[in-house]
Amino acid sequence: MSQPTPAIVAQSAVRRLPRWALWTFCLAYVLPGFIGRGPWKREDITAFGYMAEMARGATSWWQPDLGGLRPELDALLPYWIGASAIRLLDGWIAPDLAARLPFMILLLITLVATWYATYNLARSPLAQPVNFAFGGEARPADYARAIADAGVLALMACLGLAQLGHETTPALAQLCFCALLFYGVAALPRTGVMPMLACAIGLTGMTISGAPSMALAIGTGCVAIYLPSARPAATEETVKPWKLGLLIGLALLAAGLATQLDLWRWRIDLPTAGDDDWQRLGRLFLWFTWPAWPLALWTLWRWRYQWLHLRLAGRHVWLPLWLAAVASVATLTTHAADRSLLLALPALASLAAFALPTLQRSVTALIDWFTLIFFSGCAFIIWVVWVSMQTGVPAQPARNVARLAPGFVHSFSLTTFIIALVATLTWAWLVKWRAGRHRAALWKSLVLPAGGAALCWLLLMTLWLPLLDYARSYAPMVAQVQARLPKHVACISTLGLNRSQWAAFRYFGDLPLEGPASGAKCPWLIADGENAHTTAGFRPGQPWQLSAVFSHPANLQEKFLLFERLEK
Repeated sequence: MSQPTPAIVAQSAVRRLPRWALWTFCLAYVLPGFIGRGPWKREDITAFGYMAEMARGATSWWQPDLGGLRPELDALLPYWIGASAIRLLDGWIAPDLAARLPFMILLLITLVATWYATYNLARSPLAQPVNFAFGGEARPADYARAIADAGVLALMACLGLAQLGHETTPALAQLCFCALLFYGVAALPRTGVMPMLACAIGLTGMTISGAPSMALAIGTGCVAIYLPSARPAATEETVKPWKLGLLIGLALLAAGLATQLDLWRWRIDLPTAGDDDWQRLGRLFLWFTWPAWPLALWTLWRWRYQWLHLRLAGRHVWLPLWLAAVASVATLTTHAADRSLLLALPALASLAAFALPTLQRSVTALIDWFTLIFFSGCAFIIWVVWVSMQTGVPAQPARNVARLAPGFVHSFSLTTFIIALVATLTWAWLVKWRAGRHRAALWKSLVLPAGGAALCWLLLMTLWLPLLDYARSYAPMVAQVQARLPKHVACISTLGLNRSQWAAFRYFGDLPLEGPASGAKCPWLIADGENAHTTAGFRPGQPWQLSAVFSHPANLQEKFLLFERLEK
């Protein structure tokens, strides 16, 4: 006799979340952060720099180059996508906005793919709720739709998705293709070509986006999970053996493509035995995946019979668990820990959704109260600081801003004010709605976390956007350097500039930069003041004179040195 599922769900609890409301949630989360800002340091402007150089034909599309430096991550496809958008929209919109438009679509695809992946997992037999003696249990399709809605809300509520999900970097492309692969393997038992097509796109996209090892690990692991289901079984849907063979073939083709393009790189960077590295990783796991990780752990506990005693039959737990495990291992063994952990968010959000049918009312109330206090407090702080910058009342927040970002001049924008006000009023209405109506809805516990995350992100990207642009952009430093240079400069030599700095001078200043070797006869030289090797070669008697030292207004430790050649 099989153990009953821990999910006890009535039909009244799977009422439909209106599609317009879900899409409004998604758009309110996706659009802010892509529109209205400039490229931010460091990874954001670095990736954009490669795209801009490729679009203007200054570097090869197969071997991108930026100031003599190859990309830190061998990810061709994201650069191709951004460069193509810049070329296609040249003359219509700004290049940085053109590069961000396709990445906006990638984030939307991530949300959609996560919804369909969770939906297909919830349709599996072992994920279904308990059958009531006299009927009234949730119908399978309605139950799966409610779980899928909760999965998307959980993904938007994850704190780590906010910034990295709105940058034009290979990490976002990897996230999108990982979510597509997640949908493909989740829907593999079903008929149609879409699951296999999603697997093919996901494996290929992850490979060309710089994550071939993770693509191969996820693909082969999912095949192992489905192997017990390759034969007809009473507890799980049947997966045709030819589908598993095709999935193996796709994984091998992706590995061959990575070999052909020379994308395999050894990037293992194990944490040291000291406490600092482990504390840093612990804090990252704690806040980056919040609030999905506690719900995901609860899912593993409450559904333990389905995924332990029935072994690999509970695919609604095993598939997302495997994807999250692969991303977590990559997080622990690579230096780009946050960008590796980003790929775990769709799987963790799916696991979190399956916790909702098993939560007690007191737990859901605790989640609601904590979310209400946390996000309302964050929104209040954002508004207070903005009002202080505009009016000087209260005075202390404005003084703090002036101290942290000297030279920043705030201004009033009626459009952003109206958008922020409407978002805040919508949050107030959402809190009232959550307290008064639809108390039985299965996805109710994640409405406030997702709404609060969307609210705070939207307020930051409207009310605080000029301040953040000033603090997180190289534009103020580039403007200082430009003011010191003559209007027409034949070439400028560089020394010690990293990828993001080089991209900033090329985009914000349109300066004719040259490397140390090719720019040996240039009349000016820009050097990185933070680099210990920058000034090591400048000794008395050499033909360079220090002309100026520039610091970033929001980070005085970040400096540029401007030298002028003495020999004419």
